[in-house]
Amino acid sequence: MNQSPIVVLDFGSQYTQLIARRIREMHVYSVIVPCTIKFEDLAEMNPQAVILSGGPASVYDPASPVADERVLKMNVPVLGICYGLQWMSYKLGGRVEPAERREYGFARLEFEEPTELLAGLESPLRVWNSHGDHVAAAPEGFRVTARTENAISVIENFAAKMYAVEFHPEVRHTVEGARILRNFVEKICGAKPNWYPRSFIEETVERIRTQVAGERALCALSGGVDSSVAATLVSRAVSDRLICVFVNNGLLRKGEFEKVTAALREQARLNVRAVDHSARFLKRLAGVADPERKRKIIGEEFIRVFEEEAKALGEIPFLVQGTLYPDVIESVSVKGPAATIKSHHNVGGLPKDLKFKLIEPLRELFKDEVREVGRELGLSEEMVSRQPFPGPGLAVRILGEVTEERLRLLREADAIVVGEVRAAGLYRELWQSFAVLLPVSSVGVMGDARTYASTIAVRAVTSEDGMTADWAKLPPAVLERIATRIVNEVNGVNRVVFDITSKPPGTIEWE
Repeated sequence: MNQSPIVVLDFGSQYTQLIARRIREMHVYSVIVPCTIKFEDLAEMNPQAVILSGGPASVYDPASPVADERVLKMNVPVLGICYGLQWMSYKLGGRVEPAERREYGFARLEFEEPTELLAGLESPLRVWNSHGDHVAAAPEGFRVTARTENAISVIENFAAKMYAVEFHPEVRHTVEGARILRNFVEKICGAKPNWYPRSFIEETVERIRTQVAGERALCALSGGVDSSVAATLVSRAVSDRLICVFVNNGLLRKGEFEKVTAALREQARLNVRAVDHSARFLKRLAGVADPERKRKIIGEEFIRVFEEEAKALGEIPFLVQGTLYPDVIESVSVKGPAATIKSHHNVGGLPKDLKFKLIEPLRELFKDEVREVGRELGLSEEMVSRQPFPGPGLAVRILGEVTEERLRLLREADAIVVGEVRAAGLYRELWQSFAVLLPVSSVGVMGDARTYASTIAVRAVTSEDGMTADWAKLPPAVLERIATRIVNEVNGVNRVVFDITSKPPGTIEWE
C-alpha cells in the first residue's frame, strides 16, 4: 500500500495480531513486522508511529527479543505494550524487576496524573494483564499516570510522544481498551482514516494489472471466501486472461465439489475449470499421519496440479492464491517473535522450485476485511459469509492416516454438524463449526449389542480473526441433536465429544 503505516513490532505476543486489527478497525493502515527488522528497512516504511508488542520473555534474559534502539529515536509516537513497556523502560534507563506478585488476568487500574493516553476515560478501569516482570522505576522524563495494585501500569512522556502500558488494551477483556488505542492513533498520532475496501480494491486492481502486464494468470480456487475474493479482484484486473482451477483433491466436504463449482460459475461469474485429482492426492497421503507432512504434501501436490493445468492451457506464468495476513504471520518465525504454529499450505507448504510468479492480493488482510472487500465487489452474502475451511481440507480434521473410509465417516458427521448449526440459526455467529475424526475407538452399545467404533469430536468456536478464539457455548439441545444424529446415521461412529478448548492454548484446527 502507498500509505504510511502504523508499524507494530512483534516481540512474540500471541496478541500482536489483535493490535494491528484494532487499528485497522479505525480505518488506519497498520502492519506487523518482526522486532528484528533492520532499522533501515523500518525507516524506509516511513511509519506514522511504532507500537512495541507484548511478549513472554524477560528483558534480562540473554535470549530475549530485542529491536534496534534507534526505534526509540525516530521522532514518531511510540506505544509500548506489556513487554514493550518493559523493553522501552529498560533501554531508556528505567528499572525493570521480577514482580513479587505476578499479574495474570483482570486487574483494577487507578489513574494518578494528568494523562493523554487515558484522556476521556474514568478511573478505575478493568484491564487485562499478563506479566511476570514489572517496571519498578520509570525512565527519566516519564511520569507514571496509572497503576494497578501491584505495579506501575501506564507511563507517559508527553514531550517525546512516548507512551507505554503494562496491560493489553488490544484484547476485549480490557474495558475501554479500544478507546485507549484510539487516543493513541487519532489524538496523539493524528492518523487519518484512509483504509477502506473501495480504496483497497482500486489500488490492488491497478497493481495486479501492472504486475501481470498482458500475461495470463491461473487462480487456485478452493470455494471459500478467500480464494473467491482473490479471483474476483484479479478478474477485474485482467478479465478473461484469468483462468480459475478448482481441484477436487478428495478432501472436500460432502457435495462441495459440485455445489461450489456451480456457485463460482453462476454467482461469481468466474471462468472455472473443475478437475478431479482425488485419487492422486489420496495416494500421496497413504500411510502419512504427521500433520506437518500432510500439509506439505498437499501444498506441493496442489502446485504440481496447477503446473500441469497451466502447461495444458499453454504458457501461464502467474498463480493467484487467497493467502491472508494470519497465514503469513503463523507461518513465519524469527528469533523472539511468535513461534511457528503450523505451516499453511499456501505459505509454508510451497515447494522451493515453484515455477509460478505468485499473486496474493489478500496477503495484507484479515478475514473480516476480506469479507468487506467481497461485499464491495458484489459477491453474494452466502459466499462472503462462509466459515473458513482449511486449505488441506479434511486431511487435517482426520487425526492420523487419511483413508477413503475415514473420509466417509468424517464427511457424514461434518454434514450433520453444519446442518444442525445452520438449522439453529447459529452459523453466522460462529467463526467455525465442524467435526473431527479422532484416532480413538471405544466400546458402545447399540440395539443390545456391543460395538467398538470411532469417535467424533465436535468443534465450534467464536473469533474475530482466527488468531485467538473461544469455544462456543452451543445450546445443549443443539449438541444433543448433533450427537444423536451422528451415532444413529453415521455407520462406524458410536461416540461424540465436544471440544471446549480455546485458542490459545489450543489451535482451532486439531492439526
